[in-house]
Amino acid sequence: MNFSEVFKQSNQLCKVSPDGKYLATCVQYRLVVRDVSTLQILQLYTCLDQISHMDWASDSLFILCAMYKRGLVQVWSLEQPDWHCKIDEGSIGLLSSRWSPDGRHVLNTTEFHLRITVWSLCTKAVSYIKYPKACQKGIDFSRDGCYMALAERRDCKDYVSVFVCDDWHLLRHFETETQDLAGLEWSPNGCVLAVWDSCLEYKVLLYSLDGRLLSTYSAYEWSLGIKSVTWCPSSQFLAIGSYDEKVRILNHITWKKVTQFEHPATINNTKAVVYKEVERRPAVGSDDLSLHNITIGTTLFNTQSKYEICPLPVQLPVVKPDPDRANPKIGVSTLAFSSDSRYLATKNDNMASVVWVWDMQKMSLEAVLEQTSAVRCFQWDPQRPRLALCTGNTKLYLWSPAGCVSVQVPTEGGFQVQSLNWHCSGDSLILLGKEQLCLCYMDTDQEDKFFRTSVQVAGMFLF
Repeated sequence: MNFSEVFKQSNQLCKVSPDGKYLATCVQYRLVVRDVSTLQILQLYTCLDQISHMDWASDSLFILCAMYKRGLVQVWSLEQPDWHCKIDEGSIGLLSSRWSPDGRHVLNTTEFHLRITVWSLCTKAVSYIKYPKACQKGIDFSRDGCYMALAERRDCKDYVSVFVCDDWHLLRHFETETQDLAGLEWSPNGCVLAVWDSCLEYKVLLYSLDGRLLSTYSAYEWSLGIKSVTWCPSSQFLAIGSYDEKVRILNHITWKKVTQFEHPATINNTKAVVYKEVERRPAVGSDDLSLHNITIGTTLFNTQSKYEICPLPVQLPVVKPDPDRANPKIGVSTLAFSSDSRYLATKNDNMASVVWVWDMQKMSLEAVLEQTSAVRCFQWDPQRPRLALCTGNTKLYLWSPAGCVSVQVPTEGGFQVQSLNWHCSGDSLILLGKEQLCLCYMDTDQEDKFFRTSVQVAGMFLF
């Protein structure tokens, strides 16, 4: 495992192009495009103001930079650096901006969700879509890029409109049986649209492409309901996380619950492996305390950590939420399936330092990772069943079916990992700090050997 040097970034705006060749980062009002393999700067663009949002086109030929405060969007071309496009929404304002799947249309949502404006880069044509609903996830494109589903609010009722992305004509428009629609998401195969209600009512609705209601699922009533929803990559399962600290799994044939995963404070499951992060500070000799070693910002005083396999039963740390505050820190807020649909990773908010890994073939708990700090972010390797996570400190954590490791990020100045993203090849990770980033390069053969060794000895220190 190797690490690159540290680069500047702002607002954690850093993305790899869909083809995996380029790395785009934003530094204030500048957009920097690097070659992923060499990290050499290929293009440097200057925007009109500080960049609020940045996104790649699907074919990696264009980059969108949005400046929400000024209601501006600028589009840059990698093939023709002199070409650029400026979109000004004017006094109506700009709330969000994104690409269409073809990479040739820009969709801008205006302030107060008054409308969505579709701008064509090829013909300069402009289309308007009225009544977009302000909700958690009100717009989603099918995986093949053919259709767009949009949540709408008209006459105090929720609707869904399905548009064809080729020419943006309306394919279907239907009312949903929701009190306050909170989000929608296409299944990966594009056959089913999942729609769910706000947290005040537990209700999930499954619709076909032509607007037929296939099924309705509700686990309980008169209590806080759904907090997170995600499809597995194979479209076979729909996972629903809720405020009752459970994940319910629906199957794609009958749309009934096949199992539910609970997040108890005490783990007695003999088939699950519980990894606990244990910290220790290195012994510092008098020779290491020279002024030079201290001032150059070395990792001399960094806390080292390892994972230990805990004997069962294990008591996990639980934080009791404040009932007098809105949006209580309780319930399953994060769900993520591995790329092969074999594993599901979850996080229960009142156990913020714990990540749960479930085996979807056995429908049982596979592993539990108990960290010393709250987990900020976790993400699956897009090519293999390997989970990366960070907790806002100077370490990177990795889990695979073979074991669990803690890796110190060897950068000067105490680089604290706030977020992370995998490269599409799975060979590298982008680690994001508050104002910096670095790349972590994986050596798959060495990783596999280390995972096997770490399981045999239950845990080890990495420097």
